[in-house]
Amino acid sequence: MRRALLAITGLAAGTTALVVLKGSPEAGQVAQELPATRPPVVPSGAAPGRSAAPTPTSAASSGATATPKPRAAATRTPGSRTSTSARPTSAPRTTTTAAPPKSTTRKVTGSVVSNEYGNVQVQITLSGTRIVDVVALELPQETAQSDRRSEEVDGRYSGTAGQVVRKQGADLDTVSGATATSTSYRQSLQAALDRAR
Repeated sequence: MRRALLAITGLAAGTTALVVLKGSPEAGQVAQELPATRPPVVPSGAAPGRSAAPTPTSAASSGATATPKPRAAATRTPGSRTSTSARPTSAPRTTTTAAPPKSTTRKVTGSVVSNEYGNVQVQITLSGTRIVDVVALELPQETAQSDRRSEEVDGRYSGTAGQVVRKQGADLDTVSGATATSTSYRQSLQAALDRAR
């Protein structure tokens, strides 16, 4: 009878300790740090060398009600990891800031081409090898008529949506009524393309 009473008391004390350990924040860590071969805890008052857990025969013979065994806490054996609350250790992370990529856009200016109405000079903007913009730096503006022709040529060829960007080259349609300015524009453009290579 005394043996059964000591066994039940020991089991109750063990269950209480497990509940307290599971409820505390460090429970998972404490359970992992316990070695797997640690000897069982003997409750105070029990005789050394005697088993604290009841055997099925002693519990049944004494008439005491058998209590269910609590689940064992996760233990960590050397060389294994548990997935319950293990915190993986890793080297400290170092953050490096990557330098921003260098801009690949560049501007190339063509030569000045003269005709009977004035000078024409074109500048192209390239992103890598692609033409993304064209600007006429100089166009004939001597008279109202040459100024009008220059505006027509500039409107058709220049800008980000002009013929030069769409065709990606100097093979442009001649602007009707502004043949000399169109030809000079194409020549300056071709010179800029040659310099860009």
